[in-house]
Amino acid sequence: MRRLALFDIDGTLLATGGPAKGAFRVAMMETFGTVGDIEIVSFAGKTDPQIARELLRGAGLEDATIDEGLPDLWRSYLRHLEMALVERPMRTLPGVVELLAEVGRRPAEISLGLLTGNIQPGAVLKLRSVGLDAYFATGSFGSDSEVREDLAAIAMRRARETWGVTFASRDVYVIGDTPRDVACGRQEGTRTLAVASGHFGVHELEAAGADHVLEDLSDTERVLELLTE
Repeated sequence: MRRLALFDIDGTLLATGGPAKGAFRVAMMETFGTVGDIEIVSFAGKTDPQIARELLRGAGLEDATIDEGLPDLWRSYLRHLEMALVERPMRTLPGVVELLAEVGRRPAEISLGLLTGNIQPGAVLKLRSVGLDAYFATGSFGSDSEVREDLAAIAMRRARETWGVTFASRDVYVIGDTPRDVACGRQEGTRTLAVASGHFGVHELEAAGADHVLEDLSDTERVLELLTE
């Protein structure tokens, strides 16, 4: 049975923070004149629009003002992110390169997609900076919906359109590093694989209800075993 593996990016495939957070900070200042409580608000598992709205509401801005400024924010963010990644590419997490290479050799068994809170162009820039963008033919993004729980259904629909395969929920794995990733998968009845390579530990991810929890993606054989069980 062909499986669909939907990967989160930050904290799952790539290390968090770094150039992306810096680009976001600059873009927020350019567009709205504030970054809000950026050192206090957690980005983990949230969509880019959700993060921006939460920070800007905290700074006292109304939703109408936020909505009006978001297109300019994303243009600024992408410009600064692209420049930042030239000097500081993203960093892949343990086992990611090996796992994607192996899965890429098994297209009849496992189809690869993304399920990420990043806006789509930002996701591409991040993955391209480390040469991983070509592995992912489709996916869902924060630019599709501000609500993370919406993204599994969108990714599954796009997978059907891309490969002509209707993936049953039991044949889909949502792979991420936060309880929000787990909740997103559970919303559509998919299986969930959580990795403690971000800001949450094994016990926290188990408590969130993940079907399987690993320290990271470094054990390629074990991850493939789970994805094809």
